[in-house]
This record gives sequence, C-alpha cells and structure tokens, in this order.
Amino acid sequence: MLKKLTLCSLFFANILFGANEVNVYSQRHYDSDKALFKQFEEKTGIKVNLITAKAEELVSRLTIEGTNSPADILITADIGNLYEAKEKDLVQSVTSKTLEENIPKHLRDEDGKWFAITKRARLFVYNPKTVNPKDLGDYFSITKPEFKGKVITRSSTNSYNKSLLASIIAHSGEEKSLEFVKGLVNNFAREPKGADKDQIRAVASGEADIAIVNSYYLGVMANSGDKVDEEIAKEVKVFFPAQNTTGTHMNISGASITKFSPNKQNAIKLIEFLTSVEAQGKLAEGNYEYPVNPKVKPSGIVASWGEFKEDIIPLNEVGKQTKKAVEIATKGNWK
Repeated sequence: MLKKLTLCSLFFANILFGANEVNVYSQRHYDSDKALFKQFEEKTGIKVNLITAKAEELVSRLTIEGTNSPADILITADIGNLYEAKEKDLVQSVTSKTLEENIPKHLRDEDGKWFAITKRARLFVYNPKTVNPKDLGDYFSITKPEFKGKVITRSSTNSYNKSLLASIIAHSGEEKSLEFVKGLVNNFAREPKGADKDQIRAVASGEADIAIVNSYYLGVMANSGDKVDEEIAKEVKVFFPAQNTTGTHMNISGASITKFSPNKQNAIKLIEFLTSVEAQGKLAEGNYEYPVNPKVKPSGIVASWGEFKEDIIPLNEVGKQTKKAVEIATKGNWK
C-alpha cells in the first residue's frame, strides 16, 4: 500500500510542480536494470520511479487504477503477458523511428503497443555423457521413443512453456501440437516441478537427460558464485532446437507505454534508451540475455554457445495462441 500511495503522490506532484519523472511498473528485478535507470537519470535529468512485482499483479494493478494510474511504462517478461496487457486495453500505441531502428519488426507490436528489450532462447540442456546431440533436432525430437523417461521441464502453466507451446501451435497447428504435448508427457522422467534452474540441476544429477529451459538461467548459474551451480553449468551442454526448420523459440522481456501515462514523452525516451546500443550492451554483459538490437552481440558465456537460427515469427502470432496453448496442454495431460 505504501508503494502505491507513493506513486499516486508522485502523479499529483507531477501535475502541480511539473516534475521531470517517469514511473515504471516492472516484473524485472535485476541490478542491471537499476543501473541503467540510474544512468538514464544522469544522462537526461529524468527521474525513474520503480515499482516491481509479478506480471499478473502489475496487470491487475493497472486495471484497478484505471485513469488514475501513475504508471508510464509496463515492463514484463514473456510475450503472453505483453499480449494480455494489449488485449485488456491497458497500453497505448507509440510511434518512434528510434524504436523501429533499434528493434526488428518481429520483436515489436504491429500496433506499437509493446517493444522487446531483451531475448532468451528456449533451448535444450542435456547431459553429454548420455545424449548424442545428433539425436536431437526440433522440439518434436524429444518426443521420440528413445527419450522415454529422460525429459523434464517445468509446469505447462509457466509462462515460458505456454509461449513455447503457443509458438508450436502457430507453426504446426493444433493437431500436431497436441501430438507434441502427448509425446513430451510420455517421455517425462518425473512430473513437472520447480523452476528452470531445478531442471538443469536434475540433468546434471542424472535424474533426467534433457531439459527444456531458458538460456538465461544457465548463464546465471555459471556466474553465480555458487561452486556447485558453477560446476553444474560446466557439466551440461546446450542445444538450439529447430535449426533446420523454424529456428529456436525466443522468449522476450518487453515494455509498453500505459494507456493513461502522465509522462508519455519521458516514457518513450526511456524505452528508446533501453534499446540503444549502449544499454543493450550492458544488458547482454550483465544479465546473460540476448540483445534485441541487431547492432549488439551477445556477451560472455552466452556468446560462447555460438550463433544459431532464431525463430522470427511475429510474436503477436504467438500471443494469439496463448489461450489455446493452455487448452492443449490440459488436453494432453501436461500438468
């Protein structure tokens, strides 16, 4: 409640005193983001007021606040959350030549209502002692009979898996997607549980041979300062699925200008800054994510995994299939 009252107070202060600020509701909680907000403040003189919470909490908050919302920017992970905010009419269209130059077309909304700021590959992590990478291919490859009892991933209700399945639906249709789900479930080494890091640890421990995870988490483990996790990150290998077909599914974090933004121009400036070469380089270096700006290359361990073909389907097409993904996962008994 205190945070909410503080931002509401800031909203009225902006009106009364013309304060040069921008108010951000963000699902992201990284030091790299905070450092960039500080840099933006120093560069522009625009103060960044930050509130962090889970995506569903931020979307609910915007809905409740309505026209009185002090928020200028909504930042969330996953295309499903961005698409939901758009569908609920919580965000507005923005036209920016800078954003068009910084972000490839498939990574921004066709109506200018969301813009990707970072990417993560939804890939396979495998145990090289038990899996020959030549036996892996597209996402359907892990549903083959030879992988029975060897595959793990987190729950189908997880946003990353919902978007992955939504992308499979967008590419292959509902019938093939249901076949994928049934094959995946049939090959599970255990029922879905835990987060992506838990899947990686399970592969290293021998509980499973292959896991579906976001690339970011392996980067975090490799540089965590935890000797056990760092050793695990060295033991497992990464495989980029679908190199001969659609390309590896890319999950994103993205930003939208809220519908009733009181500081719209400042908000646009902040998103433009976050997608600039300068900021993208720091996100790639400090947070183990892939940059969305094509002028910036991956960094560190992420770069060491090598180049790969990305799925460049317009992410709105993935967002449209999110609800259907839930239905198909349920029908296929993916818990």
